[in-house]
Amino acid sequence: MSNNRPQKRRPFPRSKVCRFCADSGLRMDYKDPGLLRIFITERGKIVPRRISGNCAKHQRQLTTAIKRARNIALLPFTVPRR
Repeated sequence: MSNNRPQKRRPFPRSKVCRFCADSGLRMDYKDPGLLRIFITERGKIVPRRISGNCAKHQRQLTTAIKRARNIALLPFTVPRR
């Protein structure tokens, strides 16, 4: 008996390489909102480690940098609803 249902294809897994470990020239700084915006969703939430691919050390540093940038108004806490 053959099964006529189409097989589900799994999406290609995201590479789990920390970009800060891979590129030693890349510096994380709370005064650089352009870099930090990559790790924030459109709703203003911090992207989790399993999605961003950062290692634990750099994810902690990233979270601290984002929170500091929010406190001095370089990044928004939330995006206003419409």
